[in-house]
Amino acid sequence: MAQHTERADALRNREAVLAAADALFAASSSPQSVSMDDIAAAAGVGKGTLFRRFGDRAGLIAAVIASRLEPLRQTVREAQDAAASSPRQRVLDLLDASLRFKIENRNLMSAAEHAGLSSPYQAEHYGWWHEALRAALVQVPGVHAPDFTAHALLAAIRADLVAHLIDDQEMTPEALRASLAAHIDNVLGTRKEAGSGVPGG
Repeated sequence: MAQHTERADALRNREAVLAAADALFAASSSPQSVSMDDIAAAAGVGKGTLFRRFGDRAGLIAAVIASRLEPLRQTVREAQDAAASSPRQRVLDLLDASLRFKIENRNLMSAAEHAGLSSPYQAEHYGWWHEALRAALVQVPGVHAPDFTAHALLAAIRADLVAHLIDDQEMTPEALRASLAAHIDNVLGTRKEAGSGVPGG
């Protein structure tokens, strides 16, 4: 019974830390200034708990990103299983979903870069997005290098580029999503399929 209570306490502590870190990064205009001390205090745990659970600041940030991505990934999986849209539309939907996540989580992604997670290619979630996109591209007529094309399309929505366009260039999210849709048409060819275009939402 004591062991079960300990596990429950550990789970509550983990959720409290993730929620506190998420809120602090979202609220801060300078995410890199959010310290482990700040997160521990907001979560009501000792700083040692953070290091034991997540290893370091980079590990904590990666865990926060993973927790925020999981609901989106589940939605994407369900959409893929339904297979109601064309492969070309699935490419657009996948990239648009990833772009919206990066727009909404610019501070968190910026914190990841400052914590030494600047290369997206080493992140577990990058491999997942790349494989999902590659699988859709394989089914799009005329795409001869789906693996490379998936990498190239994901490079167009790198978190640092998204932050630059939104925050420095003052591009609206709607304009950025429309530009991405146009870029996908340029890469895949300009032929439109029924229902293609920037997804709603």
